[in-house]
Amino acid sequence: MFDLKPNDGIIRNNFWQTKEQVQAAVIGCYASLMGDPDNSSKDLDVTLFTWGELRGDMLAPSLGTTNEDLEIMNMNTQSANSIVDWSPVYKIINLCNTVLAYAPTVMDKDQTFTQEMLNGYISEMKTLRALMYFYLVRSFGDVPLKLDPTSNDDQIVQLAKSPQSEVLAQITKDLNEAEPLAVLTYGNKATDKGRITRYTVNAIQADVDLWMENYPAAVTACDKIINSKKFGLIARSSAWFTNLYRNGNSNESIFEIEFDQQKLNDFYSMFGVSSKRYIASNKVMDDIYTTEINDSTNAADIRGDGSAVRAQDNIIWKYIGSNATNMIGQSDSYTHWFFYRYADVLMMKAEALAQLPGRGQEALDLVNVIRQRAGAPQATNENPDVNNVDELSRFILDERAREFAYEGKRWYDVLRYAKKNNYENISYLQDFVSSLVPANSVQLVKEKILDHNSHYFPIYIYELQTNKQLIQNPFYQ
Repeated sequence: MFDLKPNDGIIRNNFWQTKEQVQAAVIGCYASLMGDPDNSSKDLDVTLFTWGELRGDMLAPSLGTTNEDLEIMNMNTQSANSIVDWSPVYKIINLCNTVLAYAPTVMDKDQTFTQEMLNGYISEMKTLRALMYFYLVRSFGDVPLKLDPTSNDDQIVQLAKSPQSEVLAQITKDLNEAEPLAVLTYGNKATDKGRITRYTVNAIQADVDLWMENYPAAVTACDKIINSKKFGLIARSSAWFTNLYRNGNSNESIFEIEFDQQKLNDFYSMFGVSSKRYIASNKVMDDIYTTEINDSTNAADIRGDGSAVRAQDNIIWKYIGSNATNMIGQSDSYTHWFFYRYADVLMMKAEALAQLPGRGQEALDLVNVIRQRAGAPQATNENPDVNNVDELSRFILDERAREFAYEGKRWYDVLRYAKKNNYENISYLQDFVSSLVPANSVQLVKEKILDHNSHYFPIYIYELQTNKQLIQNPFYQ
């Protein structure tokens, strides 16, 4: 689908002449989600997976685990660790900035390029830029906020960090401006799932609102998607895994990276080979899913064995299975990466409702819709008091672990829970992290976690050396 991409140096004046060139530049931004066109940095799927999962509780080391992986898993990240290299994300931001800066100039040169076309492209690029910045602020806290293009991705710009609050304000502004301009459909399913629609904007808005503890706004954003009646949960069946994950582009999908046989993802080499980089932690099947049977379905939770993992050997299955039992080959590693799907919308709404007075039962009802689809057993039903905000919030957090295993969300979910109401759940984060590190590091890590700066990555040393305006995260100085 995304086989068009502009040539290097797309800000050159001779490029921005026609609407076809604008379209090529926009498609190039989506193509860059699949991997760096120049192969000069690691691909985005690896970045998003490691940032969201390495500090979580669902991974365990394997034969291919690197020292850099272990640093992060043990909460001992150094600034020379290449996993914290943010360049794959900033490259996409620069591509978005380029389109936003130069696409409007084509209106004067190509009379067939309409305002409606331009508005749609502007919406897509502002939304994609907002999504990339949202990953950055959740991973690093304060980051440089750059809204204009550089002539190429490698050009060094001397730019200081902006406070997380300022970046979040820009994210919100971009999304609010993008929403009314965004299309509802491109006319075919694959494009609707692989490019940004208004429902993508709403999903990101809900996620950002949760992070900022703006719960009524999160509910409103989720309701825009729910009330559209355009999405639904894929029903539990023998083909559920294949339809939802392996094939992608389902009725449940809102926005995903559409890998294919022309552009494979990186996950087979991470999970499917003998020297695999990670396996699932024992906790995943022992505690998160359990092997208990649902009394109604006479089966285990469909999201566990044969979906998230292969229980017999703790292989991470979500990206290397063709169905619940058969593994793909390396040349077939094109399972899609999901930014948002409808289950996430229901869970985000539940999380927001749990924080609002008198709406706990509504929140629990939404969680139970997710659990019913999965056939979750009674063993993982915590039966929270709907009037106890923290009990309900913890249940939602635990259910998100089951629903979104290895989808790059775990650390962000845990941190969001821990930091709400001025870090009222800091002790949960201390206990969470303490369970992941070697026994002789537990006390030190518990003390580290009290410093909120430790919840974010250090700035990669290359960035500090080349951009003298940057100041390292205080925790790592």
